Amino acid sequence: MPLYLVVGLGNPGPAYAGNRHNVGQMVLDVLGRQMSAPFATHKARAQVCDGRLGYDGGVPGPRVILAKPATYMNVSGPVVGSLAKFYSIPADHVLMIHDDLDIPPHSLRLKKGGGEGGHNGLKSTSSALGTRDYLRLRVGVGRPPGRMDAAAYVLRDFPAAEREEWAITLVEAADAVADLVRHGFAAAQERLHSTVERK
Repeated sequence: MPLYLVVGLGNPGPAYAGNRHNVGQMVLDVLGRQMSAPFATHKARAQVCDGRLGYDGGVPGPRVILAKPATYMNVSGPVVGSLAKFYSIPADHVLMIHDDLDIPPHSLRLKKGGGEGGHNGLKSTSSALGTRDYLRLRVGVGRPPGRMDAAAYVLRDFPAAEREEWAITLVEAADAVADLVRHGFAAAQERLHSTVERK
């Protein structure tokens, strides 16, 4: 079973923890709890969780590396590159989980390669890996209201009234990651997107 590196993008520290921009790291928190494995400091400047994801017929699921870069979003690429090299994981088995302004809130999309859509964390990752052909799980946060600046919008916490719904979305995102790790990108993408179309 091929090893995946799953990276949750975000900014470090408690001041940013609840921001829309940190939704990727929130998904990793869900996965870490499901794996019953702690995050530990890695020399590549990241918090890393190395464990098995789920069970299949009573047999532990595949090994997966979860990583939260300890750097700011726009310079997280070198951390991703170092971890991919350390664990000998090719770019097509690196999954970046990130917020996305261009799809509606709570929407999930799996994507392989393509542009970065102005996302600085993805730009940094593409530069460090030397390719755009890595995997992405896009978590829609929607567009800012009125004339609010996009940067200000993503650096705000989810409103308290929406947190219960976001908790469900985070679990759905974690389920999509588990599906990808267990069954491969194509099958997981087809299932996720067909589910979206039925809603």
